[in-house]
Amino acid sequence: MDPLKHPSLEPNPDTSTVDYIRNLKMSKLIKRSVSPSFVTSTTSTMDECLVFQQLDLFSQGFPVMEEIRRQGKLCDVTIKVDDQSFTCHRIVLAATIPYFQAMFTSDMAESKQREITMQGIDAVAMEALINFVYSGRVTIHSQNVQSLMVVASFLQMQKVADACADFLKKRFHPNNVLGIRQFADTLNCLQLSEAADKYVQQYFHEVSMSDEFIGLGVNEVNDIVKRSELHLMSEEQVFEAVMRWVKHNASERAPSLPRLLAAVRLPLLSPHYLADRVATEALIRSSHECRDLVDEARDFHLMPERRFLLAGEKTTPRRCNYVMGHIFAVGGLTKAGDSLSTVEVFDPLVGRWQMAEAMSMLRSRVGVAVMKNRLYAFGGYNGSERLSTVEEFDPVRRVWNKVSPMCFKRSAVGAAALNDKLYVCGGYDGVSSLNTVECYEPDKDQWRIVKSMQKHRSAGGVIAFDSYVYALGGHDGLSIFDSVERYDPKTDEWTSVKPMLTKRCRLGVAALNNKIYVCGGYDGAIFLQSVEMYDPITDEWKMIASMNVMRSRVALVANMGKLWAIGGYDGVSNLPTVEVYDPSTDSWAFVAPMCAHEGGVGVGVIPICNPD
Repeated sequence: MDPLKHPSLEPNPDTSTVDYIRNLKMSKLIKRSVSPSFVTSTTSTMDECLVFQQLDLFSQGFPVMEEIRRQGKLCDVTIKVDDQSFTCHRIVLAATIPYFQAMFTSDMAESKQREITMQGIDAVAMEALINFVYSGRVTIHSQNVQSLMVVASFLQMQKVADACADFLKKRFHPNNVLGIRQFADTLNCLQLSEAADKYVQQYFHEVSMSDEFIGLGVNEVNDIVKRSELHLMSEEQVFEAVMRWVKHNASERAPSLPRLLAAVRLPLLSPHYLADRVATEALIRSSHECRDLVDEARDFHLMPERRFLLAGEKTTPRRCNYVMGHIFAVGGLTKAGDSLSTVEVFDPLVGRWQMAEAMSMLRSRVGVAVMKNRLYAFGGYNGSERLSTVEEFDPVRRVWNKVSPMCFKRSAVGAAALNDKLYVCGGYDGVSSLNTVECYEPDKDQWRIVKSMQKHRSAGGVIAFDSYVYALGGHDGLSIFDSVERYDPKTDEWTSVKPMLTKRCRLGVAALNNKIYVCGGYDGAIFLQSVEMYDPITDEWKMIASMNVMRSRVALVANMGKLWAIGGYDGVSNLPTVEVYDPSTDSWAFVAPMCAHEGGVGVGVIPICNPD
């Protein structure tokens, strides 16, 4: 008898067709898989095994389940919403929707009911989400995003809710962002609410012109206008926003004006604006409390010796850390060390550098600052002489215009914008390092000399921070400094403050999140990649994560809540590379390099003003 033959595999008139086919298949399977060598082997190792995994099993299985559901087969629960019914598989809902998992795996009555009625749910959104759990796909658009997000949040489908939040974030506009923020608050969606707040802070002026802003309550308006993070052309924009809101319904809103005017940083307004616009406003003249606030701001300008009485938030310029801007790299050097007039711009929306309009003159070691969305290039070196000339870039007309020249020729010069004025500090005039400081008023197109620094500083860092202009590091031709001093425009005095941990010239400096950062440079012996941070609250410097490469002659700017170290020199060659510091992770990462520069650039950020 054949050892693999068995009576049960023989045809039997009493056996069903299905059983016969199954037995026949089993017979063939046994004959293929069993061989005399396998049966008689005594040397095989039984601990060897094979783990087979079919990675597409689930992606193939769920479409089958979806088709079975559409045929109405094997369904064991019906979800009723309004007048619509959706037949489903209880196990699929429990496996994919946390709300139903809790319902079906507990002792709730619904765990055994064939039909479950849900109140207060949008039927169209519910159908889309039930289809989603079978297909893994859902279409989000402007007409359904809010209802989808509401139902997804109720059902605890967090990834769908997050996708809806991302959809809304990409469609922020000054005319809708306040409504979206309110919607996010009702759902307790912190990530969407915070993103909306950042957008409001970046585009405050545009948002304040919207109907949604005018429709806010006084508490909501006060919450916005008191924020230190608002991005402004000037404090005038906050005052005008408050007056627009009050005048929309003056009979009811006028009593709230003193409270809102207290949130406007009136001392930061110019004396002329205070006198000609604020003090003449009828609603302010009719309020004793408002007049007191205006008088306080006037005294701030008229009596410098009493300014310490107002020190604090009222006299601190607002600073938005989340502004998204175009980064302009200006002038600089070629690989051969020649000066450039070339300008390129990094567009954060596309993530790459592109050519921009060139300056009228060659400039390396140029000072750069931005005020009221205009970019200024100060002095520099054209390959043969140091320059006193200044150019201004208008991003709307996309042209460079010459303005009044500085009083001194300056290369390796630092520049900063503070309180509607531009300051240039130190530099090199071709003979010696300078300690002189000049102040430029764009409205008058005039320069004036202010108090000189305590030290002669060439290739130092200059930054506006907390109502002061800081000058950091640099050299005087003999020594490289770790020292730091700051200028108070109210007193026209420079004061020494806490020195850096490292001597640095040709360093990069920027302000972010109410702290000053310095990076790279040269200490007289080595080119630096170290980075340190100054905290004004503790009055201490501390080291943070170093850059990935050494960078002397590096430019550092803040943009989109991060720091951007651009270009430089590593001791061997000029650098086109760019790296970004994320303060949340204390780490640097490379991003797209410049396309037309080899280091030595001046850098400024012009905020993206059009939020469309």
